[in-house]
Amino acid sequence: MSDDRRLAGDDRKLEVLRAIIEDFVTTSEPVGSKALVERHALGVSSATIRNDMALLEDEGYIVQPHTSAGRIPTDKGYRLFVDRLSQLRPLSPAERKAIHTFLDRAVDLDDVMTSTVRLLAALTKQVALVQYPSLTRSAVRHVELVSLGSGRLLLVVIADTGRVEQRVVDVPHDLDEDAIGRLRGALNTAVMGQSFTDVASRVADLPNQFSAGERAAVSSVLATLLETVVERHEERVVLGGTVNLARADWGLAELCTLAIVPWNYNLDRTVWTEHAARDLTDAFSAGTRSRVLLVRPDRYVAMDEPFTGDATALAARVREWVRSTWH
Repeated sequence: MSDDRRLAGDDRKLEVLRAIIEDFVTTSEPVGSKALVERHALGVSSATIRNDMALLEDEGYIVQPHTSAGRIPTDKGYRLFVDRLSQLRPLSPAERKAIHTFLDRAVDLDDVMTSTVRLLAALTKQVALVQYPSLTRSAVRHVELVSLGSGRLLLVVIADTGRVEQRVVDVPHDLDEDAIGRLRGALNTAVMGQSFTDVASRVADLPNQFSAGERAAVSSVLATLLETVVERHEERVVLGGTVNLARADWGLAELCTLAIVPWNYNLDRTVWTEHAARDLTDAFSAGTRSRVLLVRPDRYVAMDEPFTGDATALAARVREWVRSTWH
């Protein structure tokens, strides 16, 4: 039996883990058994909690950062905590209805991702980070082709995850509606239900099904299709609520906006507002060479060295910088 399944059956240790995570997220300090007894109604003695903490540490859910310190959660501990959120406090019918209503208004996956991350950030007063479904694990649900006229076609690829990719294809000459219909049908026959990683092999012989006069246009569509389904090097990430990293409880005299921009971005060309900072930061991708700014309408302060990590590493690194930079 896995450690997660074994621990899932021990409600008290789960409660201790939950309490440690909540206190650590609130204070950013290691959590001891005495603090847990004082802050949480766990119904057991400090000695029992210390024993539970020792077991949690043995199983890799918490760690002691240094001798005589309390404990902090590990990635494994956070993962179990997130997996058990619905059991700790299930959504009420009103909350479920509100979420369904909110998502029903979205027009596509991009809209869902952007709206969701901003809503999460607003509700939690924290930074929210959502990663798009990976294309390498997706399958094709449908391919659509629409004539835009003047030698251009709109190619729409819909994945089984709900992700929608749209590309404009420049073709050597216009295809008539009959040819577009045949190409649409051939594409869907070849790739519908297929993994994105298998698309290239499935369409390799497709140009041979069309006349010599149509093959150049068909090849242009296929080239764009393959560019669309090949996984980008960086994962697409939507980030919201970075302003919450610079709230007054970090010791700032005034509210600032945190922004993440490309390392070579011309900082002086922007009129810095919270809206401008947010729009730039929404384009942040984990692993790209970026610069972190603290922005206020009258001035900004930039970190001197590039940042290339993910949002979790960013939050930990920036917190102390914010405290020491802007008071």
